[in-house]
Amino acid sequence: MPKPRILFFGYSEVGYECLSLLLERGDNIVALITHEDNPSEKIWFKTPAVAAREKGIPVFAPENVNTPEWREKIAALAPDLILSVYYRHMIGTRILAMPRLGAFNMHGSLLPRYRGRAPINWAVLHGELRLGMTLHRMVAAPDAGAIVDQDGVEIGPRDTAEQAFRKVLPCARRVLARQIDALLAGTACETPQDDAQATYFGGRKPEDGRIDWRQTSQQIFNLIRAVTDPYPGAFTDVDGSRLMVWWAEPKTLAPGLRRGRAGEILSIAPLVVATGDGALELTRTEWRGAVPPVFRPGLVL
Repeated sequence: MPKPRILFFGYSEVGYECLSLLLERGDNIVALITHEDNPSEKIWFKTPAVAAREKGIPVFAPENVNTPEWREKIAALAPDLILSVYYRHMIGTRILAMPRLGAFNMHGSLLPRYRGRAPINWAVLHGELRLGMTLHRMVAAPDAGAIVDQDGVEIGPRDTAEQAFRKVLPCARRVLARQIDALLAGTACETPQDDAQATYFGGRKPEDGRIDWRQTSQQIFNLIRAVTDPYPGAFTDVDGSRLMVWWAEPKTLAPGLRRGRAGEILSIAPLVVATGDGALELTRTEWRGAVPPVFRPGLVL
């Protein structure tokens, strides 16, 4: 009896790890549908296209998979199962209905929390201490289908988003390894999500890294670690120049050092800036743009 035909949609290192697992098992991958690397994005991760091409798997990167042309091409591939792992576009319901064994997605959060884009960055920004991966059935609404399995790990309160990602990454492979045989047999157990517990966040843009000094020191610190390198970074604009803040430390103000207004420079060496409830010491920064202004105590960012 021929092995079920798997059509794999994927990107990112999560997609690489999951596709690699299937290829190591000898599963029947009929094609990979992925994304072209964005020249304006820092590609710091492995992508599934590397794993697919090593094994001679056809690789496609359409701008829009939901056109009549691509629906016909996917139908011609006759998939029995669709797996989506960090594929960045919504897959239409006409495609989701094609495989007899269903369509399932690996999402980078412990659903139903953090549905949507960039879940690990959002979770770090909100100070979460436990993150994970969830395998769920794909439906019309993003990340809302019944859960097949999930696995989580603890992260540290000082972890960057990349460090958190590295800790969470093995969860995806563990979940898929546990469930792939049941998916291929059509016997996977599914548990509906509790929509009352759901949270949803959209994609993040570089502009979302702008620091609001009125926030608490902890909120700003969480933003910095959520978007620091290899992501676009947190920043503040000063007199036409942009100060990138790649790392900072919440600061206990020394005796006699006044608290200051939010965004006010309290000292130069070290560089300490007042926040909504205290201060941050900016320990790793980079100027971009015009000639940087001369910092002085009392200057408000």
